[in-house]
Amino acid sequence: MDLWSLNLKNASGSPCLLRTSFREVCGKSGKAAGTRVLEISALKKRRPSGAPRPVLHRSLVVRALAKKNNNNSNNNNNNNSNSSSSGNGDRSTPDSSDGNRSNDTASQKSNHKNLDWREFRANLFAREQVEKGESEAYNKDEGHHESKPLGVKWAHPIPVPETGCVLVATEKLDGVRTFERTVVLLLRSGTRHPQEGPFGVVINRPLNKKIKHMNPTNLDLATTFADCSLHFGGPLEASMFLLKSGEKAKLPGFEEVIPGLCFGARNNLDEAAALVKKGVLKPQDFRFFMGYAGWQFDQLREEIESDYWYVAACSSNLICGGSSSSSSGLWEEILQLMGGHYSELSRKPKQDM
Repeated sequence: MDLWSLNLKNASGSPCLLRTSFREVCGKSGKAAGTRVLEISALKKRRPSGAPRPVLHRSLVVRALAKKNNNNSNNNNNNNSNSSSSGNGDRSTPDSSDGNRSNDTASQKSNHKNLDWREFRANLFAREQVEKGESEAYNKDEGHHESKPLGVKWAHPIPVPETGCVLVATEKLDGVRTFERTVVLLLRSGTRHPQEGPFGVVINRPLNKKIKHMNPTNLDLATTFADCSLHFGGPLEASMFLLKSGEKAKLPGFEEVIPGLCFGARNNLDEAAALVKKGVLKPQDFRFFMGYAGWQFDQLREEIESDYWYVAACSSNLICGGSSSSSSGLWEEILQLMGGHYSELSRKPKQDM
């Protein structure tokens, strides 16, 4: 399929569309090499009647078993690390009949939710801003700046694009109808391979239509997802959808963008509909997009360096929360949360081109 994206190199200096092309490592686990079994001669000898058991030797056996279990654990960890990053790798789950293991699993899920590295980084950024403010206040002999809690909604600039970040259109894209004042969620940050460039979807252009209004021919779209909202996702001709997985484990067949949010394409519709019919997800957990945006790796980098896009990380609540109608104000909201000159830009009127 063809990809069309912004190209900075036209003669007039304004962006135009460029056509490009769009496109598990299971480590073979062998037997544990050199599995060692302790043979303790004292345990093989017949003890006199009433003699105590050799506690020291028994503890050595326990240690040997522990070592063996650790080796197994390491093997399991290696197998898990070899799972596909797209979520297709099968992961073994503990037997639900084992109460202790079930509790451990629940604890791990809770820790996974609480240890989102993006949120950790946002806290570091907020603390850095407070320290910077304190330094400036000291030079100006002003009062002390107190740090504020991060909150459920946050956004801050980052230096380079990453999967799950957002591209926020700058005033240079005012007048470019396709992208002016848009927020693009980057579904993959891409590589330098010409067929594996970065791509994403515009998340603040609701079409105020539902799928049923488009008279879909696909049975799942016409029934299971008929009342789902439609959004303009970009100029490239392919359909995408986002699904909120929440605190659920990774969903096989779907690629995670940020914790709690995955994406799929038309060839994932059967799996998506099956999850709804099983009650794992609800139709309201899905957002469908007509089209998407894509670049070559160096092309997006050049557009960012030329100030066509601000690159930002933002909270899942901003991307996943809210209704379709409220997403239209996402451009202003993200810039205001970023603060400084970004906040000033959010209040400027559109530039006439």
